[in-house]
Amino acid sequence: MWFKNLKLYRLADSFNWTGDQINDLLNKEAFVSAGAAAPLSMGWVCPLDSDTRLAYTTGRQILCAHRVEKKLLPTTVINQFVKVRAQELEEQQGFRPGRKQLKDLKTEVTESLIPRAFSLQRDTRLWIDPVNHWMAIDTASTSKAEEVLSALGKALYPFPIEPIQVSISPTTAMTQWVLTGDAPPNFSIDQDAELRASGEKAAVVRYVKHSLDIDDIKKHVETGKQCTRLALTWNDRVSFVLNENLDLKRIVPLDILDQNDAQLPANEIEKFDADFTLMTSELNLLFNGLLAALEEKPTVSKAA
Repeated sequence: MWFKNLKLYRLADSFNWTGDQINDLLNKEAFVSAGAAAPLSMGWVCPLDSDTRLAYTTGRQILCAHRVEKKLLPTTVINQFVKVRAQELEEQQGFRPGRKQLKDLKTEVTESLIPRAFSLQRDTRLWIDPVNHWMAIDTASTSKAEEVLSALGKALYPFPIEPIQVSISPTTAMTQWVLTGDAPPNFSIDQDAELRASGEKAAVVRYVKHSLDIDDIKKHVETGKQCTRLALTWNDRVSFVLNENLDLKRIVPLDILDQNDAQLPANEIEKFDADFTLMTSELNLLFNGLLAALEEKPTVSKAA
């Protein structure tokens, strides 16, 4: 159940929701499929199939899941039907349909096809840590993260979250790490990296499973490139890729899962709890180490 990608936020000091309170509020926005005629449905679902809680809580760590159901109706299919209908209309009225008629035809065709379209469901998980004041969304997509944040804000109002603020930008820090070959304490540099010059059409150099030669890196930095993606490993336990937006991607637990599985009971819920506890514990240590290296700034509420 480990998160594969991660967008990280800070809970403000004013955050005081409990797991039970969050569960009650999410129940008001629970997922209900709108049926065959609706192109889109969304709401909150249970993160664990064998449980009924929308805010699944273990040791004050809270896990939620937001579901989006979309009807798969390709534009090419719609356009094909519109073309046929437009030809029929032209034969009836004796002249080609105008722009408004074509627009109305497209709306009519779309509405008629939606009940016959396939449905695709996508769940995005959300982890809330009231103890260490983190909130993390399991996605690499900014638009999906904003979708979840919007749904959460609708259910829990006001929901106090703040972006992570650091004194050293990830790009500056990663460039320095690859230049010197020295990662922050408890981190090691792996063999994937991206160096990019500024500008939309600027040169990009990517290392994939390739040793990062310091002399080569230095030449690229001297020509104006900076490191925008870097593969790292935390304490020989969790590998990931850090990018310039402070997102964590391709998160992979190493041998810690095998160690955990050997101690787990057969009960599904107990196993889920153990996995969730292990993930939150390891990622909390990783977050603290990473943000210490980037010199996280205090939030406004903390500064006050």
